[in-house]
Amino acid sequence: MKKVAFYTLGCKLNYSETSTISRKFEEAGYLKVEFNETPDIFIINTCSVTENADKKCRKVVREARGISPNAYVAIIGCYAQLKPKEISEIPGVDAVLGAAEKFRLIELLDGFVRPAEPVMLASDIAQANAFNTSYSMHDRTRTFLKVQDGCDYSCSFCTIPLARGGSRSDTVANIVASAKSIASQGVKEIVLTGVNTGDFGLRDGVRHERFIDLIQALDEVEGIERFRISSIEPNLLTDEIIAFVATSKRFVPHFHIPLQSGSNQILKLMRRRYQRELYLTRVQKIRELMPECCIGVDVIVGFPGETDEHFLETYQFLNELDISYLHVFTYSERQNTLAAEMEGVVPGSVRADRSKMLHSLSDKKRRAFYQENLGSDATVLFENDVENGMMYGFTDNYIKVMAKYDPLLVNELKGVRLTSIADNGVVEVDEVTKEMLVHQ
Repeated sequence: MKKVAFYTLGCKLNYSETSTISRKFEEAGYLKVEFNETPDIFIINTCSVTENADKKCRKVVREARGISPNAYVAIIGCYAQLKPKEISEIPGVDAVLGAAEKFRLIELLDGFVRPAEPVMLASDIAQANAFNTSYSMHDRTRTFLKVQDGCDYSCSFCTIPLARGGSRSDTVANIVASAKSIASQGVKEIVLTGVNTGDFGLRDGVRHERFIDLIQALDEVEGIERFRISSIEPNLLTDEIIAFVATSKRFVPHFHIPLQSGSNQILKLMRRRYQRELYLTRVQKIRELMPECCIGVDVIVGFPGETDEHFLETYQFLNELDISYLHVFTYSERQNTLAAEMEGVVPGSVRADRSKMLHSLSDKKRRAFYQENLGSDATVLFENDVENGMMYGFTDNYIKVMAKYDPLLVNELKGVRLTSIADNGVVEVDEVTKEMLVHQ
């Protein structure tokens, strides 16, 4: 049996796809091994959201060659679709497969015999029009289930439409079937993922179903205790969706909503489909119906044209907004995007300073959110994440907690009382016992 190892860079969507591709290899008779276990084949799934991700790909290829000098190295993912020739010139790369080819690499690469010259199989992105069902199974606790792929939006900073193609989705029936299959394997939580998850329902450019139809159907799936929405655009997060999550049986009170900027002028330059006023109404509606809800925010600093005044506008908007944490991204120029040609380039040192300020704000917001929940009862799904005798898990509203390690608690939902915030910023809980009731 040939041994194959996988390495994933980037988002949860990539992880779900890597996991699905790895199962295809196992079904075809390959032995899946760890990266450092001298595999015969390396499959590296890449991201290209930032320049740093490209550099990471090169580093992983070097590491792979050091571990198994004669192994076959194939590169897939967003970077592979965007820059196949550039990747093929990286020393040690044997094959590059684009978005339309990556799920057929066993068939296309035929035995994985190293070629004299790197093979490039990356067709035009217009060919990436099929939806490939994917979900991760890297642990028993949580699974990332892909429900949507590609994007029809044209944000001026983003290469994802060029790397993944147009918006397309699975069917509600297929996703429910996948969720039932996942439940049969003992998984307790499913995270719904996609490039533009809220745009669910498009097939061949025609909307057949809606995201609300999907979550209503999934809420009836027995065996899955929690569904979590990974990210949803504010213009697609309707009052109907918020109201449903507030009263659902299985969807947790946690939304991650990209903002990108708190300045309407910058949002317009970014070609986002909303203004800050709409974002504010979404947060207010969530707080009205789910005061305990965790709300995460994506924000970009250093976008071309972002002056000190624009950044201060963003900072003040976020500071006053009733949110729980930030994911801060420093703007990175990407080829073939409108933003890369814009005037008003922000110096790197200024981008770094602004990023530091928002990271500090995020820490303050998260601590305040945790502090508000101290003394309350919560249900935690404990994970196989152990460090220094302590185990970790998350409440339904995404508070990270730690407790003394007990193997019987792994992949179990247990009732706890949130007692204090530890030095590492994680919430400590009262000792968990098997007799404690789960708060459904």
